[in-house]
Amino acid sequence: MNYRFAIISSVTLALSTPVFAQDANIDGRVGKLEKEMRAVQRQVFPNGAGKFVEPEIPSQTAPAPTTSSTSATADLTARVDALEAQLATLTGQVELQGNGMRGLEGRLKAIETQMAAQTAQTEAVMPAAAPAAAAVTLPKPKPVVATGKPAVTAKPNPARVAAVDAVERPATGDMFEDGYTYGYRLWEAKFYPEAQATLEETLTKFPKHKRASYARNLLGRAWLDDKKPATAVKVFYDNYKTEPRGDRAPDSLFFLGSALTDLGKRAEACEAFGELERAYPDAVTSRLVERIAAGKTRAKCK
Repeated sequence: MNYRFAIISSVTLALSTPVFAQDANIDGRVGKLEKEMRAVQRQVFPNGAGKFVEPEIPSQTAPAPTTSSTSATADLTARVDALEAQLATLTGQVELQGNGMRGLEGRLKAIETQMAAQTAQTEAVMPAAAPAAAAVTLPKPKPVVATGKPAVTAKPNPARVAAVDAVERPATGDMFEDGYTYGYRLWEAKFYPEAQATLEETLTKFPKHKRASYARNLLGRAWLDDKKPATAVKVFYDNYKTEPRGDRAPDSLFFLGSALTDLGKRAEACEAFGELERAYPDAVTSRLVERIAAGKTRAKCK
């Protein structure tokens, strides 16, 4: 009897050992996955904000209760395999987006340098016309009597002041939302300088607000609609770079392409549209699909 008991005990131990080994192997893989997922999360959300992307693994119907540990281990192994595959895909997408962002940033810096050089060249040429203007005799300015009030360089247009004052300023108590909404109403009424000032002030006070992506994108549009595409390019790119997962990051990439087209930088505009299609496939196939097609046509993208 003791001999038979020893044999049975040896067989039981031999059968159970692989299960323990499998469990330990799965624990190690899960621990590795958790570390890698945190690393990817830091890349996707560099500013933190407690965001987390749930794994896109379809939930499986809970199996019927069973006493077989082998079946449970096989099911867990399959789920870990699926999670590893999804993590590899997500990591590849993050790396691809990072490479695209770095390439686009380099091109935009080159454009900024070129525009600064052109501006400096223009300013250097302007003094050459000064001697001709010196021949013109100007009347002596009348003496100014000090009144204690600040000097006014330009008299404001009363009609415009009245029209701006007529735009309703919200007062809900939420300072960010009030500033954003008022800036939107000014932009919608085509009071672009006033909208720019309002949105810039709001973003200065609340740079990390959960809806800052909306405000930065609208600020860029206020500059773009004000026929100042060079400034708009910087604002749109900053919004995309600062918050690549922000709600209006795809929109900013689109309007970045539009602003670059206005500047005559069609190759860079097409690059921005291409980055938009790579980084945000969902937006491309839904609400931005018509705008992107029109933008690529205007920029003459191949």
